[in-house]
Amino acid sequence: MKFTEKEVEILEILEDDCRLSAEQIAKMIDLTEAETKEMIQNLEDQRIIVDYTAQVNWRKVDGHEGVKAMIDVKVQPKRGVGFDDIASRIYRFNEVKSVYLMSGAYDLSVIIEGKSMSAIAQFVSEKLSTLDSVLSTTTHFILKKYKHDGTIFEQDDEDKRIVVSP
Repeated sequence: MKFTEKEVEILEILEDDCRLSAEQIAKMIDLTEAETKEMIQNLEDQRIIVDYTAQVNWRKVDGHEGVKAMIDVKVQPKRGVGFDDIASRIYRFNEVKSVYLMSGAYDLSVIIEGKSMSAIAQFVSEKLSTLDSVLSTTTHFILKKYKHDGTIFEQDDEDKRIVVSP
């Protein structure tokens, strides 16, 4: 799809900070608020803007840490639908937060959330690995999140370098 320069600017601005109002964005790209709202609505209607989200550092919220895992999945694609059919079957599970088609040794990368490591293990053994097209899985538990989608979670502003002077 071809988009105007202003539409691309809106997309870049919202991707960086989706909390900005249409009025603020309009000022940034030199359009009226009404024009900006119309463009944003059009981008939403076309599903170019899919969602507005917040990055939450759950490690700082007691009792809500949960467990995340990245699962590499090797699958047997089906004739006529390739990987799309098995990917859609996987992303329908409530535990699944993301599914990506990958190059390399594994075909799909699946990111899931659970209340515990055993809950994730149960998901893999009872739901994911039992799907017809799934040949094998490798699970990687996420131990700590440093940066996600460009957002740094734990940033120490203190300069820890040793001062060296002649």
